[in-house]
Amino acid sequence: MVSRLDAQKGLDLLAEILDDLLALGVGLVVLGSGEERIQQAIQKAAERYPGYVGLFIGFNEPLAHRIIAGADMFLIPSRYEPCGLTQMYALRYGTVPVVRATGGLDDTIVTFDAKNKKGNGFKFGPYKAKAFLSAIQRALRAFKYLDTWKRVIANGMAEDFSWDRSARKYVALYEVIADNPGFTTDALSTQR
Repeated sequence: MVSRLDAQKGLDLLAEILDDLLALGVGLVVLGSGEERIQQAIQKAAERYPGYVGLFIGFNEPLAHRIIAGADMFLIPSRYEPCGLTQMYALRYGTVPVVRATGGLDDTIVTFDAKNKKGNGFKFGPYKAKAFLSAIQRALRAFKYLDTWKRVIANGMAEDFSWDRSARKYVALYEVIADNPGFTTDALSTQR
């Protein structure tokens, strides 16, 4: 995780599930600063689970990118997130996001479906620690199957959030408007 360590970013959920999460035998790396109680909760977990928790208080951009690129999963349990960029960084680096379905996170991450091999990450809905842990557990189950995990990674790395893609959508919309003089914004909701 690379984040502000506060409740808006969902770190209160992380603090609630730390012992359950680390009991799964995973490692956790956190870079950020914020609320003292959250920093202390992660620091205490690092003391209880030596070698399994890495915590860097502060911000270091080169380190942030190395963490995102070097992780298997990137946790973003935000309470709300109007846009979000780190999930897009994670996708580009081939790191699978586990996010709360809110705002820009919900817009950019599609829960992986093993049957049709579609999706680029894992999501959870209710802002509850158990729901967050459940999403991580679903991701860990997929991680056990190398071909499945490679597919999730490939799907994520194939995502295009560039301005070129956005510009093409705008051009297509303008063409629809130009070809239909009676076009109203009400028609947009039927074209989505």
